[in-house]
Amino acid sequence: MPRTYGSSRGPQRGPRNFSAPRKFSGGQRGRNFNTGVYIDVAKFINKAVITEEVEKFVPEHSFADFHLAPLLKENIEAKGYVNPTPIQDRAIPHLLRGEDIVGIANTGTGKTAAFLIPIIDKILQDPTKKALIVVPTRELADQIDDELRAFAKNSNLFSVLCIGGASIGKQISELGHRHHFVIGTPGRLKDLIERKRLNLAGFATVVLDEADRMLDMGFIRDIRYMMELLAKDRHTLFFSATLSPEIERLIGEFLRNPARISVKTQDTSKNVHQDVIRITAGKSKFETLENLLKDPEFSKVLVFGRTKHGVEKLATELVKKGIKAESIHGNKNQGQRQRALDTFKNDRAQVLTATDVAARGLDISGVTHVINFDLPATYDDYVHRIGRTGRGDMKGKALTFIE
Repeated sequence: MPRTYGSSRGPQRGPRNFSAPRKFSGGQRGRNFNTGVYIDVAKFINKAVITEEVEKFVPEHSFADFHLAPLLKENIEAKGYVNPTPIQDRAIPHLLRGEDIVGIANTGTGKTAAFLIPIIDKILQDPTKKALIVVPTRELADQIDDELRAFAKNSNLFSVLCIGGASIGKQISELGHRHHFVIGTPGRLKDLIERKRLNLAGFATVVLDEADRMLDMGFIRDIRYMMELLAKDRHTLFFSATLSPEIERLIGEFLRNPARISVKTQDTSKNVHQDVIRITAGKSKFETLENLLKDPEFSKVLVFGRTKHGVEKLATELVKKGIKAESIHGNKNQGQRQRALDTFKNDRAQVLTATDVAARGLDISGVTHVINFDLPATYDDYVHRIGRTGRGDMKGKALTFIE
């Protein structure tokens, strides 16, 4: 059965519990030997500003100001939301008016709530409406579904999560029942459409989240295929962390006179202290990592490696050293990946080792450090990796190993 929010119909998942160095310098260039791409090491060094903020965002609205369904307002208040973030403050009024939007914002700025709140309000007013939310990764899809459950509590709205690595039979069964939201990854969505189990003609709202990442991952043909099948008179919401010429072409192709909302100020968060660690002669990267993890300051650490085998081996070796570690990569099925994430999120593991599959979209509260055990392939990958720490108003540290 589709997931339901506050209805007696169908099973519901239980709520998940989310927990609300030494200094080095350098100027030479680092090389990712897997790709041959050069990245200036100086880009990995940027001291976080700890002094008092000079600029402070003052929202034009509070959540109480928005004309939303009373139940939705109750759920927003129950989550502790009072004042919107910049992207929420600026996007929600446009979306409530039914305008297409392009949202450009740094990671961790509250994009998910910015689009979920007005869409839920629209469907509460007319339960015959449906929304399709397309994202690049399984983890991000699952995370959005969790947010949806909280905002739509007791609403009797239903969603179906359509992602690879999970039972397609179960998803087909859920699609056969009443549902208002479909949240999924392009490959699995296309598979379900081709099996004639998902008909997009009834979807008048579509969200393309992390559009730049979907472009990078080669999903553009699947996206075009789906957009052609959606209702012609549709409401399109487009979110991206970057605005390249390719992204501009997609905006021109998919959206009609969109409102453009940009709250992005720089590539990397000012809350993240960035530095490099040079591996000294006679020491291995693993030994250096192990020594860092003995410091109590490194309490919740995300470690990025280049290969699936490498991050799995790294987690195994850390466990042998008595360090609680989990891993997430493409060789794990969705259940294994979700269990590893939940263990890390709930502070039952100190370390999560990951390939870049985890770099985009994951909202893990309280990550103290991101460590680039292996160099990222591109600077964009670096930006998204380190965006897992220093989220919201919290400070974080990003360290990159240089050999």
